Amino acid sequence: MAVYTEVSLAEADTFLQSLALGSLQHMEGCAGGIENTNYFVTTDQAPYVLTLFERLTAVQLPFYLRLMKHLALHGIPVPDPAANRDGDVLHSLNGKPAAVVNRLNGRSELNPGPAHCTALGDVLARMHLAGRDFAMQQPNLRGLPWWNETVPVVLPFLDAAQASLLRSELAYQNHVATLSAYGALPRGPIHADLFRDNAMFAQDLAEGESPRLTGIFDFYFAGVDAWLFDIAVCLNDWCVDLPTGRADLQRSRALLQAYEKVRPLTAQERDLLPALARAGALRFWLSRLWDLHLPREAAMLKPHDPTHFERVLRERIVAPLTASSLAPTEALPA
Repeated sequence: MAVYTEVSLAEADTFLQSLALGSLQHMEGCAGGIENTNYFVTTDQAPYVLTLFERLTAVQLPFYLRLMKHLALHGIPVPDPAANRDGDVLHSLNGKPAAVVNRLNGRSELNPGPAHCTALGDVLARMHLAGRDFAMQQPNLRGLPWWNETVPVVLPFLDAAQASLLRSELAYQNHVATLSAYGALPRGPIHADLFRDNAMFAQDLAEGESPRLTGIFDFYFAGVDAWLFDIAVCLNDWCVDLPTGRADLQRSRALLQAYEKVRPLTAQERDLLPALARAGALRFWLSRLWDLHLPREAAMLKPHDPTHFERVLRERIVAPLTASSLAPTEALPA
C-alpha cells in the first residue's frame, strides 16, 4: 500500500487560494500513481492537479517543475506549475513538497497509429528546441552510470542467457559512450520516459481531422541527455509490435519524419540511432527488472513485465533500427 498524505478540503482550499487559483469546488483523490499523492481539484476558476511528493525532495524537484514551466511558456503542451507571488513553483503542504498544475484535456492513446506518431514526432522536436535555453542542469538519473550500478544487483535473478545478454549489452553501451560521435550528439533536457500513457490526445475531433496531441506529462525522470535517446525511447514504445518487440516501420517512419520536419537529425544521430535504440530498450528492461525483483514497499501498482523490453532489445540487436530504414517511402499522414 502506498503512503498517502491526507489533505482536507479546508487545507486544500486555503492552499489553492494562497496561489490565487480560486475557491475549491471539488476534490478527488487519484489512485493512479505509485510515488506521489495526487488530487484532482476543481476551483471556481479551472481544474487542476495537486501533487504532494512522497519520494522526490525539495532539492530534486525544482529542475522538473522549472522545466515544465519553461516548456509551457514556450508553447509546448505540458502541465504548467502554478507560481506564488514570489514566482516559486515548489510549495509545501502538510509537511511535504507540493505543486499544482493545470489539468490537461484529452486521454492517452494506447493503440497509436501512424497519425498519432506524426503528432508526437512534431511535438517532441519542438520540445527539444524549446529546451535549448533552459539554464538548469541535471543529468538523466537513469542513464549509463545507473545502468552500471544496477546491472550487478539484478544479475542474480536472471538465467544464464539473460545474464549474458545484459552483460554484453552493458559493455556495448559503455563502448558507445566513448565514441567521438556520441560526444557530438546534440543534447539538452529530455523527457526520458515519454511512453504512450504519458501523452494525451484531443477527443473532440471533427470527422477526418488528424489526431491532436494536447499534452505531455510525468516529467519526473527528465534530465539533460542526448536528444536521440528521447527519440529512441519513443520509437521503442509508440512504434513497436507489442507481442514481438519488432519495430513497426510505418509508425517509426511517421514519428521520425515528423520530427525531422522540425529538427533534422545530424550525421552523428543517424549513425548512432541503432545504438541508442538498443540503449532505450536496455534502460527499461533494467528498470523493470529492478522494480520486479527489488520492489519498493510503497509501490501500489503491479510491476511491468521486464520480458517485453528484453524482446525489444533482442530485436534491436538482430534487426537494427537504422535511419536509412526509416527514410521516406511515401507521404506522411495528413
